Amino acid sequence: MITHRRLLAVVLVVAFIAAACSGGAGHRAAGGSESSAVVSPSTLVDPFMGTGVGGTAVGHIDDSPAADLPFGMIQWGPDTAPHRADGGGYSSGDTAISGFSLTHLNGPGCAGLGDVPILPTVGAIAGSPETTTDRFTHESERAAPGRYAVRLTDPGVDVALAVTTRSGIGRFVFPPTASANLLVKVADSAVPAQRAHAVVVGDREIDGWVESGQFCDAIGTYRLAFVARFDRPFTRVATWRGTASQPGARSVDGPHTGIAITFDTRSSRTVGMSVGVSFVSIAGARANLAAELHGRGLGAVERAGTARWDAMLGHIAIAGGRAADRRTFYSAFYRSLLHPNVFSDDDGRYPGMDGRVHVARGWTQYTNFSEWDVYRSQIPLVALVAPDTVGQMVHSLLADYEQIGRLPKWAYTDVETGEMNGDAADPIIAEAYAFGARNFDANEALQAMVRGATTVGTGLGWDVERQDLDEYLARGWVQVDRRDRTSFDYTIGGSETLEYAIDDSAIATFASAIGDAHTAATFRARAGNWRHLFNPATGYLAARDADGRFPNGPAFQGSPLPGIGQDGWEEGNSIQYTWSVPQDLRGLFDAMGGNAVAVRKLDSFFRELNTSRKQPYDWAGNEPAFGIPWEYDFAGAPWRTQDVVRQIATTLYSATPDGEPGNDDLGALASWYVWAAIGMYPETPGRADLVLSTPMFPSITIRRGSAPPIAISAPRAPADRYVTTLALRGMRAPAPCAGRSYSCAWLPASVLQTGAQLDFTLGSTPNRQWGAAPAAAPRSLTPPRAASGS
Repeated sequence: MITHRRLLAVVLVVAFIAAACSGGAGHRAAGGSESSAVVSPSTLVDPFMGTGVGGTAVGHIDDSPAADLPFGMIQWGPDTAPHRADGGGYSSGDTAISGFSLTHLNGPGCAGLGDVPILPTVGAIAGSPETTTDRFTHESERAAPGRYAVRLTDPGVDVALAVTTRSGIGRFVFPPTASANLLVKVADSAVPAQRAHAVVVGDREIDGWVESGQFCDAIGTYRLAFVARFDRPFTRVATWRGTASQPGARSVDGPHTGIAITFDTRSSRTVGMSVGVSFVSIAGARANLAAELHGRGLGAVERAGTARWDAMLGHIAIAGGRAADRRTFYSAFYRSLLHPNVFSDDDGRYPGMDGRVHVARGWTQYTNFSEWDVYRSQIPLVALVAPDTVGQMVHSLLADYEQIGRLPKWAYTDVETGEMNGDAADPIIAEAYAFGARNFDANEALQAMVRGATTVGTGLGWDVERQDLDEYLARGWVQVDRRDRTSFDYTIGGSETLEYAIDDSAIATFASAIGDAHTAATFRARAGNWRHLFNPATGYLAARDADGRFPNGPAFQGSPLPGIGQDGWEEGNSIQYTWSVPQDLRGLFDAMGGNAVAVRKLDSFFRELNTSRKQPYDWAGNEPAFGIPWEYDFAGAPWRTQDVVRQIATTLYSATPDGEPGNDDLGALASWYVWAAIGMYPETPGRADLVLSTPMFPSITIRRGSAPPIAISAPRAPADRYVTTLALRGMRAPAPCAGRSYSCAWLPASVLQTGAQLDFTLGSTPNRQWGAAPAAAPRSLTPPRAASGS
């Protein structure tokens, strides 16, 4: 059972397992000693991690405990009331369920998906079925990767759900009654639908679709089709529109609509349901259902899902350490593998962003790319263990490019929402290639990246690949006083500038990797545009006004520094964004006055670990902060990286509902924890060099297909956190790092091809010499210097 939840009385446990969870659904106690390897990592996953609150600066983390397979199209699970959290639909503080919807997003921060909730009830159907809820207790919930179950105390129904990639199977065990109902809330998506359609087919099937959208207020809708079949005939059917019910009607259209079906369970209490989904058509949903379930029962689908998850999670094998850390590790790894999502049907058909149906031949089309959030850690993590999968995701982004003429910024179903700043498709593509993905057209990818970085969008308003590109091309930076975004309460010229410089660095790295030296040189120079924002009067970066001046006056209470504030930054402030120069940390630290100055500023920054955009300290729960703890490695103080990374990992993350410090953002935060736990991190977006911290487990093995594994040994972990020495075997060390022991706080990307054995000797006090020599620092791109203040 889930350790953070109270145990049920023995009678309830036995009854619940027998009625709702046969086939082994739910958590089981982790077996093995402290030093034994984890045999079935899925048994350590807690799907309730992140279903609570991530701190005062964020509120709900927005994760879902829904049944899901790696990157699956369907995520079948509960939406709770009254706090139907954005995206995930679930709040650990709620005690009512409004339905078990077929799709979810994990931690997006905006309402999305949550399509076609299905709710069992008993007795007379309420006058407003769409707002009907059932009571439940969290102690009665059981969840594991690929499955979810709960006992609804009122009306006394046991629910068990399991899924394949595009279909699911449910079992509902009712009390003996002539009025066992299932309310199919066709139009009750997370963003309430204006268009929906459902029809009863015979006495055992409901077909339909829902059209929803407006994710984060973006323009555009998607359509999800479904086919739901039951293993017994219903005895009554009714439709509803709002509070008006129509008994006997067999079809319904429009908003606030649904279908209620009733079964007689006096002689047989169990109702079985199977459902297929498709973003193309009802026929596609029916074909997906037939192709994936093959007539299997709940137990067989659960076992297949466990096998899928064990195989995926088994790419990183850990042994030893604390039991709680092992649970947090695999729970976070699980959360890192839920998005992006399969979007094409079993036959390859999918709706394109151009409004047409396309066929993915030889690859799977994916969608739901929270690009600004995931490019720093989640995409590199998936590429580390499954580069071919990430290659298909890049292929999907290129298919979007072919359809709409630009790489999407935040692909949501078949809608380009244009959310967030920057051009994060660039580092995503470069990372995929750097980590070994070769199953996409690299030349087309570079062409798409260069086009987005050089072609100013016209007539497209806010929804262009690079907003304000004209300013960036003309001056090398984007002004802070936005003239065309009057609906925003803050402006983001500063963060746009830094994001574009990171993107340009990724283009340069990728171009160099595929042999285009001219493009590499051009964009390597542009990657130095961050220097335009460096204010020598403060030693920090600042957004600039239209006339090129830095803003005046402190924005933080008690701050002695002028020009340090919030205006000009996406979800952050100038101090938090000052460190967003991962491509040229050497240049940043030199501009500040050297390593000693940079370390002092970092130490001040980490006085607090999870504040908000209103404070001049670390906001670990938001993406711009992800790489900052690792920057001590570049400043000759790797022991401070070891200290700060461990503090964040152990104080802000746990396998509990409140166990993440912010919105998970489709696996972004969870993946940061995985990197922290294995003691390495892809600091520079678009590159596969890995900067080092300290492993949290005595033994870690990373397996990537046919490549040799990366094996890590740290016998004194996690009790000791500081690196005393490191021995590297199985690969050639870079020249500055070679010697009797490995002296650098980073690994070159070649480790991904050669594999290696890393043997850490850890101590309880810092070794201030290891990794501290200037020649041992991780590599910086060091672009050509821009004219200061120009």
